[in-house]
Amino acid sequence: MKPDIHPDYHKVIFVDSATGTEWVTRSTITSKEKRDVDGEEVPVVRLEVSSVSHPFWTGQMCELDTDGKIERFRKRYGSRK
Repeated sequence: MKPDIHPDYHKVIFVDSATGTEWVTRSTITSKEKRDVDGEEVPVVRLEVSSVSHPFWTGQMCELDTDGKIERFRKRYGSRK
């Protein structure tokens, strides 16, 4: 690998703004907001939505079918194996 062309890969705290859930991982992303973790200054990245709060991943997703298109699709293709 060529030297000095790769971005800095470091610890980052991701915060889900919807739920307040936080987790520490490694990333190349940075931020101006920083927090001290185990004596090391770590950037804090705030997310609007993550897998913790997204309706698809939490099981809270509902289908909005005002025209009946989903039902027609399921009738047409749902029984094929």
